[in-house]
Amino acid sequence: MSEWSPEVLQVLEAAGWTAGRRVNTARWRSMFEGVGMGMHHAAETFLQEFGGLTVSVSGPGISCAREPFELEPELAWGEDDRFSEWSEFLGRDLFPLGEFDDGRCFLGIDETSEIYLVETWVASFGAMPRALENLILGVMPDMIGGARS
Repeated sequence: MSEWSPEVLQVLEAAGWTAGRRVNTARWRSMFEGVGMGMHHAAETFLQEFGGLTVSVSGPGISCAREPFELEPELAWGEDDRFSEWSEFLGRDLFPLGEFDDGRCFLGIDETSEIYLVETWVASFGAMPRALENLILGVMPDMIGGARS
């Protein structure tokens, strides 16, 4: 997807990523379509390359601690209301990507390939490929909205 820095490349490869990786996304697509959440092109493209990876990072980062994350959309199963509410708030179509910080938060992607931290608040890691670098290197996401139920 991009030219990764040596550090980011090492983390991605340790998680099982390889250039040209292609994962079948049909299971996630049908699972979430069943609750009215369509998988847009950006989500499909991202998940084909990175879906199923568990990224085990920790320690100090650039502007916040590095936290592990798992790119497994079904970990956000049952959170469709949360994703729908934030999609409406943002005016974007958020699709679940998985969990961040051992399940304390969820990750989602919009149709422009921007990756979000989703909780009772929402913050942006930016657009791909920068977003994945920010997640791996410990860059604090930009807060967008807070404390929704």
